[in-house]
Amino acid sequence: MQANGTDESELARLLGVPRAPVEAWLDGRSVPRPDFRVTMREILGDPDGGGQVSSIGGDQQDRSAETSVVWYHRPAHDDGGREFGNAAAFAFEADLEILAREATQNSLDERDRRNNRPVRVRYTLHELTGATLAQFRRAIRWHDLQPHYEAAAAQDQKVGRVISAGLREMYERDRLVLLRVDDYNANGLTGDDYEDGRFAAVVRRQLDSHKSDVAAGGSYGLGKATLWATSRLGLVLMNTTLSEAHEGHTHRRLIGRLDLPWREVVGRRFAGPAWLGRPDTEADNAEVARSWWADEETVANLHLTRENDEPGTSFLIVGAHDVASLAEAGQDHEGDVGDDEDSLERMHQRLVRALGRNFWAAMTAGGDSSPLLEASVRTLRNGVEHMEEERVDPQVHQPARSRALQAFLSGTTVDRLTEAGQVALATVPLKVPGRNGVTDTAGEHRAVLLITEATDADGKINQVTAMRGNRMTVKTSWVPGLPVGTNPFQAVLLAGRAAGDEAPFAAEAEEFLRSSEPPEHNKWGQTEELRMRYSPSAHRRIAALTSATNKAVHDLVAIPKEKKPGATSKVSKRLRISGRPTIRARGTVTPPKLDDLDAVIDASGAWQITAEVKVSPGEEPWRMSPVAKLEVRSGPRPVVKWAELVAVSNCELTDGVLHFAPGTRRAVFRGVTDVSTHPVPAALTGLVVELHENKGSVA
Repeated sequence: MQANGTDESELARLLGVPRAPVEAWLDGRSVPRPDFRVTMREILGDPDGGGQVSSIGGDQQDRSAETSVVWYHRPAHDDGGREFGNAAAFAFEADLEILAREATQNSLDERDRRNNRPVRVRYTLHELTGATLAQFRRAIRWHDLQPHYEAAAAQDQKVGRVISAGLREMYERDRLVLLRVDDYNANGLTGDDYEDGRFAAVVRRQLDSHKSDVAAGGSYGLGKATLWATSRLGLVLMNTTLSEAHEGHTHRRLIGRLDLPWREVVGRRFAGPAWLGRPDTEADNAEVARSWWADEETVANLHLTRENDEPGTSFLIVGAHDVASLAEAGQDHEGDVGDDEDSLERMHQRLVRALGRNFWAAMTAGGDSSPLLEASVRTLRNGVEHMEEERVDPQVHQPARSRALQAFLSGTTVDRLTEAGQVALATVPLKVPGRNGVTDTAGEHRAVLLITEATDADGKINQVTAMRGNRMTVKTSWVPGLPVGTNPFQAVLLAGRAAGDEAPFAAEAEEFLRSSEPPEHNKWGQTEELRMRYSPSAHRRIAALTSATNKAVHDLVAIPKEKKPGATSKVSKRLRISGRPTIRARGTVTPPKLDDLDAVIDASGAWQITAEVKVSPGEEPWRMSPVAKLEVRSGPRPVVKWAELVAVSNCELTDGVLHFAPGTRRAVFRGVTDVSTHPVPAALTGLVVELHENKGSVA
């Protein structure tokens, strides 16, 4: 080039390529394709008889291209568009519970179904300091990344501030937390680097779930974004063992993806994402990096060594943090870095609790049915075990619910509860609507309802936990209107394929319910997909399912009033609706008043009430504040606070105030008292509930 007086721009013009590839060839970061090498010889000649042009195209450089690994940063858009972060990552908080839910759900969906074994998921927290951290930075080519990070951190926007905090953590405390998510007996990231397949869906694309099974937990393609959202540095490395060969290989397929905002580095502008890989000499842009088949030493230096040859994927989140842990520690995650920030112990326990709460059903076995999932958490410091690997046991985290599901899988359920430890079973109808308005109803699915007595370790009592085929908890809801004296229970609703292969219209119900879930997969209700695939009113079938479920629960657990034992009557006598209201009628209109009150003292010692309100007809709305007081033998009644207030029907709750719309005749709300505000145990007192007109209401 010097001999011919040609610079980078001129050579790029003559080759018909952008200037960037030419600069990459000259810097040794990539090599030109063979046809470009021939064209360069024609353009530049070879004045030295085997000089620079020959060396660029020679065998030595070709061998280097086979082993070199580089960072490819996507160039900025030619039209000037800029993205200051991955929009998909903003759908989730950097919360370890959300990460555990989304990442484990993806592993569960990718379980290798060619055998009957569970998918095994292991979370490894690993703190690096000192020489171990320095070695890791060399392995990820930190000297190439540093100017990009500094440019991103200098920007005054959300992603820039998060990156700045991550850099301070690493530089000032000489500390970096890695979080690795391994799954075994899974499919792995199969398929081509760019075309349709699991690899491209995770590494190259957004909003591509690549899941055809209707029983899959994910459907939006957003869950994988939690991996990058949990990284303060926006960096995730991947090592996958494939269940089916690609390019003749199955082991140690590596790639790294970095998500940064738009930035300008040394006069060049970059769009955002970057990939760590081998230069793809077959791509139109020779700078593009693709996955490579790594040696064991490289994998070890990147802390991505897998424990065996089972197919699956290891995701390494670099610079992991947990917003919820910071909140628990009383820290401001955008403030100064404190000693308690991202405590390994706290992060370890949050992962264990999240796995137990969301996936207890997938980890439960019974009869001839194996568990779908095994999960564990371990913690290391500089490669040395800091906290022993802890396997998540569903019997420890959700004993009553696990007992209920195990009885169903083993075929040991009963029609009614007559002894401790039994599990009662009933079926609940779900009329699945027809697709695209072709028919009103595709068929009636029979979901399975399981009920067993509650235990202290299960958390809140009298709840229904609902799920479908992949057995991940979708929603947990309280059963309203239970009569006084109802024994504490836990209920599990198995819908779709979770109800069993013999359940009628299980596949249709599975697809219908999956369409009704938002990206968080934490409830069933109206969604845009449900409206488009079925009808605008299809969500009413879910409301009917909820009503039928609550009725079935009542039928199984409620004790008829004439058969209530004496102890129940004693509890009932300790409930009172205040006879001295502190409100005045508006003209001739009588204000809302409590008409019926049911309550039970739950396992935590709190009063749990269901109250029915009678509202006189009128044209003006009412705003009322429920007040709970303890009935004591002498002195004024102590007021206790509400730990929970919920508007059940025909009313709305805003900031602790119940709103009754004009025309409402009867309404129901429920509440749970705050035990910490009880001056004496609930078992030693009575309960008085009053309705006070809120001062902000219309006179």
